[in-house]
Amino acid sequence: MDARALGALLRSWPQAPSREAPVGAEADGLVRAAVHHGLAGFVEHAVARAGWVLPTEAHALLRRESLLGAARVMRVKALLTRSLEALASVGCVPVLLKGYGLAQRLYPDPLQRATTDVDLLVARGEVDAAVRALTGLGLTVRAGDVARHGEEDSHHLELVGPAGLVELHFRALAGWGEALEGDALLARAVEGEVEGRRVRWLRPEDEAVYLALHASNHLLQRLAWVFDLKLLALKGLDWRSVVEGARGTAFPHVAWYGWEAARRLLDAPVPVEVLEELAPPRWQRVLAGRFFSDERLLGSDLARSKPAWVAAKLLLAPRAGAMARYALRRVENAVRAAR
Repeated sequence: MDARALGALLRSWPQAPSREAPVGAEADGLVRAAVHHGLAGFVEHAVARAGWVLPTEAHALLRRESLLGAARVMRVKALLTRSLEALASVGCVPVLLKGYGLAQRLYPDPLQRATTDVDLLVARGEVDAAVRALTGLGLTVRAGDVARHGEEDSHHLELVGPAGLVELHFRALAGWGEALEGDALLARAVEGEVEGRRVRWLRPEDEAVYLALHASNHLLQRLAWVFDLKLLALKGLDWRSVVEGARGTAFPHVAWYGWEAARRLLDAPVPVEVLEELAPPRWQRVLAGRFFSDERLLGSDLARSKPAWVAAKLLLAPRAGAMARYALRRVENAVRAAR
């Protein structure tokens, strides 16, 4: 999969790329990479903005994948609005994480960014009421992270049904043997709306930290996550608050992985001093440069190699001890589950 044209398109945005439109195998690679990274709809838009004329077959494939992606997002949007209504009936206004709500605020059209589920953050004290409300939509709780990892390493419940999947977060994030709790984030959240329904958004600087941690926890293997960071930066951020917010977590330099890649690969406007303040030790910066090289990120190489994925998670972990304890808990949980 030749993803160089995709990299050029995302790097130049919101300006047109200086290079010529791709042809032949490179044009096909652009479309396949856009689909793989969850950006087919946006890329169709950006290609038109750039004045690129793709070969007929590549253009047709991009159009078809863009429409299919939009249809999937519409399905998620329908579940989202029903979920918000159900939660409102029990007095709960959640923080909407990632997905459709983020695309609504950052992209030219929210249907341009792939979204597969609904992510909602509520206070721990609201979880039981929220679950009861959501099960009224025909969703049922299935064994998710709590069953696989145990409470210490879990951050959400999964509710699934014919309408799709809702991830009900009681923590914002769990990964690398650490957790990003949600209470403080909820306390600083701001009011918003989706299709006339009340929601809350993370404060922009909190969202900058959360999105970088989330992307890095998944080893930056989907360029949509990295591009989200660029689009958020283009809207303007209080970078001092971003640094303070990242340092207030258990894994500040994990945020560095995401923001450094966004600046290097996609030319996101991230101040150098921000990266300097969040940077991990030099040896981890060197390893990150190898694991997260432009070529490897464009090709999602780590996602295709379990040994490389495990090595990256272990070597780039913010705290070796916490990661080792997490790995041991995973083994113990797997042994118990096999009995």
